[in-house]
Amino acid sequence: MFEKVLIANRGEIALRVIAACRDLGVKTVAVYSTADRDSLHVSHADEAVCIGAPPSSQSYLSVPAIISASEIANVDAIHPGYGFLAEDPRFAEICGDCGIQFIGPRPDAIRLMGDKAQARKAAREAGIPVLPGSQEPLQSPSEVRACAEEIGFPVILKASMGGGGRGMRIVRSAEELGTAFQQARAEAGAAFGVGDVYLEKFVERPRHIEFQVLGDNYGNALSLGERECSIQRRHQKLLEEAPANGFSAARRGEMAEVLSKALSAIGYSNAGTVEFLMDEDGELHFIELNARIQVEHPVTEAVTGVDLVKSQLLLAAGEPLDSVVSQPVQVRGHAIECRVNAEDPETFMPSAGKIKDFSAPGGIGVRVDTAAYSGWTVQPYYDSLVAKITAHGASRIEAIQRMKRALSMCRLDGIKTSISLHRKILETSEFVAGRYDTRFIEELGL
Repeated sequence: MFEKVLIANRGEIALRVIAACRDLGVKTVAVYSTADRDSLHVSHADEAVCIGAPPSSQSYLSVPAIISASEIANVDAIHPGYGFLAEDPRFAEICGDCGIQFIGPRPDAIRLMGDKAQARKAAREAGIPVLPGSQEPLQSPSEVRACAEEIGFPVILKASMGGGGRGMRIVRSAEELGTAFQQARAEAGAAFGVGDVYLEKFVERPRHIEFQVLGDNYGNALSLGERECSIQRRHQKLLEEAPANGFSAARRGEMAEVLSKALSAIGYSNAGTVEFLMDEDGELHFIELNARIQVEHPVTEAVTGVDLVKSQLLLAAGEPLDSVVSQPVQVRGHAIECRVNAEDPETFMPSAGKIKDFSAPGGIGVRVDTAAYSGWTVQPYYDSLVAKITAHGASRIEAIQRMKRALSMCRLDGIKTSISLHRKILETSEFVAGRYDTRFIEELGL
């Protein structure tokens, strides 16, 4: 096992990695921008190194600064968390060149999965179901038209190198294609530095289902079951559940077998999430593979009892999968995670500022992942996530009730948050009945 790990991140995920390292007796090094000097991950780590000014480009996205901090602290591994440099293959390569273990997939796997068009091709070849669409990025309006006419409208254009809804356009007729193609390319280029886009069949009322996977360095891989992530706004997840509504144990086993074979075939290692759209007929279609730990990993930890971050560390250190995770993995009960964001619950505008009072909920079946505390300032430079509240129960109804209790007991004053929105979601008959898809927020006007 590693002796000292640097965490190239901030906020709750940095604290989560610190916790996993402590369980393994591993020392930790935090990095921080000048804006995060008073953050909890700085005080809880064994060591801390300032890496630059508040803007991410000058701190958390600065590879030279992070590598310099790693050399100063003499670490033998780096955990990137999620976001920032977590899916940057060049960063992973530089870590290796410097003799530092990158805690995540190999650079070639990150690079492959970062190109969504190539990831679709690899998934198809590995036997994972994929929506009809272009095999490669599209270069001209004529190519777009030919592909769209072949698979039939509606279609959707997506950025090959991105996500989060940027560089994405839904097209319902041939007349819209030219403008949509130019807009998608421009937006993708501005957001990700590469304007490549691909096209696939658009599913009108999809559910967003994803599978947590782990792989070791010896060609072994497994799935730890699925999560339902259909409660979204503008392609940004708000609430997640595990297991997915109406997803049978038999089908979970079938998908586990498919994913295990596919990931072994491509040599995938460490943690990842394979994301799918489920159409109205219940068929799953591959979207992408996120080559990192996910924000919503606590719901999988709750229902499986597997510490995913600890597993990442062990797998990166060379442990075989069967010694890291007891198999077969059992799914017990139901878990729900609500993302508490510092934003106006009606307009979704960010709400940076000082937290006057924060009291986290507790009690049986409730977990809170957060870096917030009374007097802490939510910075305008970074993601608006303030806390993740996870409720686990023997049944979905019990998990809902525990989440309601947790949200009602959470006190977070001084900034606007999404807590009231989550309470509204949990009160709707559609959510309670499990009858929803990715258009839930839009159609209910929440």
